[in-house]
Amino acid sequence: MSQSSPKLSPEMLVPRMGEYLIQKDLITDENLKVALDYQLEQAEKDNQILLGQALIDLKFIQRSDLDQAVTEQILQLRNALQAANRTLERRVEERTAELQQALQRVSELSQLKANFISNISHELKTPLTHVKGYVELLISESLGPISDEQKHALQVSQQASHKLEGLIEDLIMVSLASRGELSVKLDDMDIRRLVSLAVKSFTEKAQHREIELKTNIDENIPFAQGDSQKIGWVLGQLIDNGIKFTSKGGSVVVGLNREGENLVVVSVTDTGIGIGPNEIKDIFEPFHQLDGSSTRRYGGTGLGLSLVRQIIEAHGSMIEVQSEEGHGSIFKFPLLAVAGK
Repeated sequence: MSQSSPKLSPEMLVPRMGEYLIQKDLITDENLKVALDYQLEQAEKDNQILLGQALIDLKFIQRSDLDQAVTEQILQLRNALQAANRTLERRVEERTAELQQALQRVSELSQLKANFISNISHELKTPLTHVKGYVELLISESLGPISDEQKHALQVSQQASHKLEGLIEDLIMVSLASRGELSVKLDDMDIRRLVSLAVKSFTEKAQHREIELKTNIDENIPFAQGDSQKIGWVLGQLIDNGIKFTSKGGSVVVGLNREGENLVVVSVTDTGIGIGPNEIKDIFEPFHQLDGSSTRRYGGTGLGLSLVRQIIEAHGSMIEVQSEEGHGSIFKFPLLAVAGK
């Protein structure tokens, strides 16, 4: 019957004990070789012994000398471990300080970016207001008669100025959101009317692209709690994106559905290009584009969905995306229903 393993002893904590004893001139190389052979012989007899015990059995070393050597080794190991720990702690402190500095720098850069965007956006509004005003005066012929060709050119310029104004407003909203200053005014809003107005404003664009734009609204949809101006903007962004990324013959559907007694779920579903699984996590990042090539087919700044998410989250809600590449997308978010309305 084999013997049980030896009890834990200090010697077990000391690696390469034989070499240390030789360095201390307590044994010779020959002593170590004989002791190792003796240890192996005992193991074959199911008698497991440590090297120190083998040396004692062979009378190559005294117990007191062995214990002293083991103690010295343990002390050296402890000191080495303490030194390593101090070094590690110092490195952790240094890396933590570096990380804090890096985070501070990122925060400062983010603030600088927000301030830059805000300042530039407000500075652009003043000259744009002048441009819009004079274009309107020219189109209305308040400054004199114009030809049909001139009127058409001015109308194109007017459309471009409206688009630029929208971009500036988006940039201002981005700067507010990045500073945590994006506020919403929660009121009881007629969500059915908001959807109707949003769909109406994009009907011509959808028809021009030969895309079916329609609604799918449950009966008895109540008022919802929210900022009607910002939710209207969100609907416009989601519908515009749906139209933008849907090919001729496709469809975009704006839905309103009850979910229990307390929620109204707003959804925009399209049959467009869809979003790959690796892209979904990035589409709400500012300035992100689904098509980032130099010859992008689809326009836009990449600000829309970033602002959509921040506005929805400011309402205490979350926007959900369901999409499959090549098979369209669904964007939806819940709003609190208003009882009795």
